[in-house]
Amino acid sequence: MDALAGLLEGPRARGAFMIRACFDPPWAVRVEDRAPLTVMLMVRGEAVVLPDAGEPVRLRPGDLAIARGPAPYTCADDPGTAPQALILPGAECSYPDGRSLNGSMDLGVRTWGDRLDGGTVVLIGTYLMEGEISNRLLDALPPLLSLTTDVWECPLTPLLMEEIVRDEPGQEVVLDRMLDLLVIAALRAWFSRPEAEAPAWYAALADPVVGRVLRLMQDDPAHPWTVASLAAKAGVSRAALARRFTELVGEPVMTYLTGWRLALAADRLREGDATLDAIARQVGYGSAFALSSAFKRGYGVSPQEFRLRTGPS
Repeated sequence: MDALAGLLEGPRARGAFMIRACFDPPWAVRVEDRAPLTVMLMVRGEAVVLPDAGEPVRLRPGDLAIARGPAPYTCADDPGTAPQALILPGAECSYPDGRSLNGSMDLGVRTWGDRLDGGTVVLIGTYLMEGEISNRLLDALPPLLSLTTDVWECPLTPLLMEEIVRDEPGQEVVLDRMLDLLVIAALRAWFSRPEAEAPAWYAALADPVVGRVLRLMQDDPAHPWTVASLAAKAGVSRAALARRFTELVGEPVMTYLTGWRLALAADRLREGDATLDAIARQVGYGSAFALSSAFKRGYGVSPQEFRLRTGPS
């Protein structure tokens, strides 16, 4: 599993969606949905994203912002505009006084706002649930980041505008994949910026030795990897790999592998009802007992307790 694909795999499995929002100024929407990741791509007009803590971000056509939850924020045409709608967990929408919007702002297929040909159009993609794998990268993001057209150009905008309003079989799958592509492209652009603080393991992917080893472990966690076998695949000595990996990633090879396996197991526990034996085989443990012991050391609770706390209701 590629690192950036792994970032999105769990959240997508538990719900992601895209909408087109269309407004005429003055407009403002308060977002309190606690979603772990929301991406906003400006198509027409201008907007400002106002976090409760931190500096506002101004968006112009072609600009993109990513909000990392669960902190709330407001999107508006101007900082002084009072919110007209409130977005709550579960994609529930209401007026600021608590009255339900009752679909009054629905404008058609995946389109929401006050007028189809409004002066402001923004594409919004939201991942509703978090995962242990995704948190490894999301934790390195600021609560709100932006990419302007002078540092990146999104080739997906025309295609997204065309696809988001289609109502055809399989359309949700198409949009899920396009949203993934959009976020991956944006994160690549962000982490290449000097002000970004990429996780050590992400930066280490560029190293010809450590990057290969990381991909081997991420792509096939069930394999009985050892430092020696990984070093042989990378074409270096065991000691050289151990030294270089710890220097670049900040932890030993097998410590990283254990953390990756347990994070995968945690996401599988969140997502469904696979047996512990099945999950153990998928992530590289010989038995449910071995996985359970390692999981409790890593997470402080048994896999069963973790599933009860975080799994789908």
